[in-house]
Amino acid sequence: MEITECKLIDLPKIQDPRGNLSFIEGGKHIPFAVERTYWIYDVPGGQTRGGHAYTNLHECIIALSGSFDVVINNGKETKTISLNRSYYGLYVPPMIWRSLENFSTNSLCLILSSAPYSEDLYIRKYDDFLKQTSGI
Repeated sequence: MEITECKLIDLPKIQDPRGNLSFIEGGKHIPFAVERTYWIYDVPGGQTRGGHAYTNLHECIIALSGSFDVVINNGKETKTISLNRSYYGLYVPPMIWRSLENFSTNSLCLILSSAPYSEDLYIRKYDDFLKQTSGI
């Protein structure tokens, strides 16, 4: 998987003096149907979340509030993407190692997923991930 397949997606933003509104439609704004939604919050300072890859699952990661960094790695190169606006989503395809770090106070991370939870979809050991991405 090429790291360039991970990309920031501009989500619709409707501006209104009473407050802005953004939304996501699976298959339209993101390239998959949403099967699971979860959020990460109250992350203590210095903690990292994620630290895994998925064999066959797509995600869109959004900073609904605050900010954090998403470190993506395809086994050959690493890139850090800072998320701090609720109208941007980071699309992450399968077979990309991801870690979330540098959470600001009161940050809220929303993750949209293409499949329900299944432990079988996870690659939790980085060495196993490297073996799968190198074809060994």
